[in-house]
Amino acid sequence: MKLLLHACCGPCALLPIRTLREAGHTVTLLFYNPNIHPFMEFRKRLRAVELVGEREHVDVIEEDRYGLDEFLDRVGRGEGRCRRCYELRLSRTFRTAAERGFESATTTLLTSPQQDHECIRSMSEKLAEQYRVQFVYLDLRQRHREAQELARKYSLYRQQYCGCIFSEYERYRTVERGAEEGDR
Repeated sequence: MKLLLHACCGPCALLPIRTLREAGHTVTLLFYNPNIHPFMEFRKRLRAVELVGEREHVDVIEEDRYGLDEFLDRVGRGEGRCRRCYELRLSRTFRTAAERGFESATTTLLTSPQQDHECIRSMSEKLAEQYRVQFVYLDLRQRHREAQELARKYSLYRQQYCGCIFSEYERYRTVERGAEEGDR
């Protein structure tokens, strides 16, 4: 089955590609992540997905336009922003799958223990129905560490936060507080 795999980053794409191939799917990666900030982080993650595509011999569809404005306009701030971010990226994934003749689609977001797995699953099921594309459910959270080890082995860039400006702040604000306290 011809499958479109939304890739949030290179490390998270490795195991899904292999798992989906073992299940008989022909995989193409889609990099669409307007949430990633800052620009250089976006470029590093895009390059990591390209390297995974080369290493695993899969095609990559790149949405390589830096989409910070689109992300902020559509997702905003505060409660529910992660859900809106999932919706932004997953809607594009399933729409692209339908427009380009893929029979099925899924996302690497399902491999991360830090993401809202049930929200992503439920949203993907609804979008699959809307776009008439089969949703292939994967739960590889228990193998997340294995994926990280593979990424190290292949010298792939491994990010330190989810991707958006808000998650970057949440990741590093404790470091900032520690530095401020150390300055006193």
